[in-house]
Amino acid sequence: MADLGPVTLAFGVLLLVGGFAYAAAADLKNREVSDVLWQVLGLAGFAVGLAAVAPGGALPVLLWCAVAALTLEHMFGWDSYLGRWSDSANLVELAAYVAVVAFVLIALDRVGLGASGVPVAVLALLVSVVFARGLFEAGVLYGGADAKALMIAGLLVPMFPTPWVVGSSGTVLSVPAILPFPVDLLMNAALISVVIPIGIAVRNVLRGEFSLARGFTGYSLGVKELPDRFVWVRDRSLPSLAEREAAVETSAEDRRLRVELARELSQRGVRRVWVSPQLPFLVLMALGAVAALLAGNLVIDLLQWL
Repeated sequence: MADLGPVTLAFGVLLLVGGFAYAAAADLKNREVSDVLWQVLGLAGFAVGLAAVAPGGALPVLLWCAVAALTLEHMFGWDSYLGRWSDSANLVELAAYVAVVAFVLIALDRVGLGASGVPVAVLALLVSVVFARGLFEAGVLYGGADAKALMIAGLLVPMFPTPWVVGSSGTVLSVPAILPFPVDLLMNAALISVVIPIGIAVRNVLRGEFSLARGFTGYSLGVKELPDRFVWVRDRSLPSLAEREAAVETSAEDRRLRVELARELSQRGVRRVWVSPQLPFLVLMALGAVAALLAGNLVIDLLQWL
């Protein structure tokens, strides 16, 4: 973990692997992960990181507390007290971002980067939080749990400069040493996700349903199976389908919607409908984390080999 030492690294990795394994299992089963998991992991990561930076003095402690607190505020529903969508909650959060970023930048200018100045882990965590929040706001990370998982990964393992399995690639010792660990994790997850459209295409070819227009993104499914499958229905004849899907916030609401859609389609005599899978992205993130721990950034390695 760069300047945090091997003991903190061991605790962080153990918490990361165990927590992400649990999250992946929950995501695969229910497509939903309780915030309690992120809260527990976040508080544990805060404590472990605090103990690691404490020998550096007051400034590293204050910096870690500020950036870790900014991370943790995403895991708790404090904004509900101000009104979940109110301008006051948004302004408070924006002010927190500005204040913490300014604090870290000023410290960097005054004391530089290092154990007695701004710990590398502090800067890596801040970049990870801003990175995850930016991807969420841009719609790249669709679920809030995905963004929270990325932030928690940064809190537990801000940097992982030397992968455990060092192959022949020249990037395994360079790229992971300069990128925050969550960035390597997410890039690996994106690369691993390529197998999903390939698998969908193979299924469609075998069923004689493949077309270039949609053969990589969806497949046909029996209407009666809808309530028990984690899928998005892609039938344009259903009124306000996009709006109804956008209103879904929980796994229970999602299943109720699929039950309703199955009933509506059955009443119209539709037996099969085109669907796209609801991807368990936390599973991909867990695999990406393991890949980053073992081999570093697979995407950069692949680009080098091409």
